[in-house]
Amino acid sequence: MPLTVVVTSNAPGRVRGFLTSCACEIGPGIYTAPRMSQNVRERVWEVLTDWCTGIPSCTVLMTYPDPRRPGGQQVETIGLPRTQVYDYGGVYLTRRKLPIRPQRPNICREESKQP
Repeated sequence: MPLTVVVTSNAPGRVRGFLTSCACEIGPGIYTAPRMSQNVRERVWEVLTDWCTGIPSCTVLMTYPDPRRPGGQQVETIGLPRTQVYDYGGVYLTRRKLPIRPQRPNICREESKQP
C-alpha cells in the first residue's frame, strides 16, 4: 500500500473533514496517507470529484506511486491547478502560465554627437 498525497486549495470545509478522517493533514490543505489501499484511494477520489467539480477556484491534486506511469507516479487533478503536469519522455514536469504583461514600445534614440 503506497503513500498517497492530496493537496487542496479553496476546497469546501467538508472536504477537510472528510480527508482528515482517512489521512493526516501535515500542512494547510496537504494530506498524506502512508498505507492507503487502492480501493480506499479510488473511493476518496470519487467523493472529492463529486464534491469539488464545478466549484470555481477549488483545486485538488492527488498523487501516488504507480510503476506503470512516467516517473513511477500517478497524478490526478480536479479544477484548474496553478501548475500543469505534463509527461515529457517518461518524466513528469510541471509548468505555470506566465502572467501576460503589456508590451512596451521599443524606443531607440539616437544621441547627437557634438564636435
